[in-house]
Amino acid sequence: MAAGGDPQALRALLAEDAVFHSPVVHTPQEGRDKVFAYLHAASHVLGGDSFRYLREIVDGDQACLEFVCELDGIQINGVDIIRWDANGKIEDFKVMVRPLKAINKVWEKMATMLAAQAR
Repeated sequence: MAAGGDPQALRALLAEDAVFHSPVVHTPQEGRDKVFAYLHAASHVLGGDSFRYLREIVDGDQACLEFVCELDGIQINGVDIIRWDANGKIEDFKVMVRPLKAINKVWEKMATMLAAQAR
């Protein structure tokens, strides 16, 4: 995210049965293709010049990464909670975002990006 990243490198990091927990979609998104679609869209929506990680907490096969960015003048504060499998592939990715105004803006922008990807 911080460096822009290569989409195919991101896809290669995901386990076949990866699960994504969105801050705005109530059901988990399952499978590499769906998880990739969400993370790739998020890299476009949130990954601008203002994106930066504030804190990284890593413990074995898990990490908690706190981030901040600005989107349309709204300050966004969020957390990525990630777990890897025994092969080092991401098997679970959960995103939490605050405040409510930020969540609403992320939802708006992500919906537009995901709709564009589906075409």
